[in-house]
Amino acid sequence: MSTEEDKTRPDTREPSLHRRILEEVEGKILSGEWPPGHRIPFEYELTEQYQCSRMTVNKAITDLVKRGLIERRRKSGSYVTHPHAQSAVLEIHDIRLEVESLGLPYRYERRTRLDRPAKAADRRLMELGESARLAEISALHFAGAQPFCLEDRLINLAAVPEVRDESFDAIAPGAWLMSRVPWSAAEHRIRAVGADSRTAGFLAIAPGTPCLVVERRTWSGGVYITHVRLTYPGEKHELVAEFAPTHPK
Repeated sequence: MSTEEDKTRPDTREPSLHRRILEEVEGKILSGEWPPGHRIPFEYELTEQYQCSRMTVNKAITDLVKRGLIERRRKSGSYVTHPHAQSAVLEIHDIRLEVESLGLPYRYERRTRLDRPAKAADRRLMELGESARLAEISALHFAGAQPFCLEDRLINLAAVPEVRDESFDAIAPGAWLMSRVPWSAAEHRIRAVGADSRTAGFLAIAPGTPCLVVERRTWSGGVYITHVRLTYPGEKHELVAEFAPTHPK
């Protein structure tokens, strides 16, 4: 076969190379050869090492990120993650992307916006001082014409003072925070509840309808940034967590 023909022929090695890269990197992590905090080679280095496309390397690295074995750090590279007590991890998603993944048009509607002193319950929840002030926002996210999720959020104004100048009329607070405030840790709590009258009115469902509630607290450098309660009509939503088995060394 000529050289010109070789250039146009699909690279049939790509699928097997993706698996090989994934398994070899995973093996070095699970064996302890690459300990937590170890920076793995840059993607261009792996591309040269395996003589493959950048896309193949990126796919393998992305799969390892999803498994929780490595983390990407902007402008720094990819590193082996530190082990956590809990193996199932929920990512922080933009609700817009959740809706668009269903093939439906997304719409956001802010309902209320208030800056106020933190109540006693808020201070316990977010470990705040007596003088703390919060931004309180309630909003609806729509999938097509139907309400998709009710968002009730508190933001620590001491941690994110620029929130005072943001109305959240045009952008959802979750998306706004993700684009501006780096977070270092998050906690999810998931439970099933029956819709109270307020929730039922917002979500256009009957009172008592089963709902899925995801509560999340987010920190940055040990300081609480936000607490959010996301309420979904239960029959219209599910949560999927990807995780890998624990391998003894």
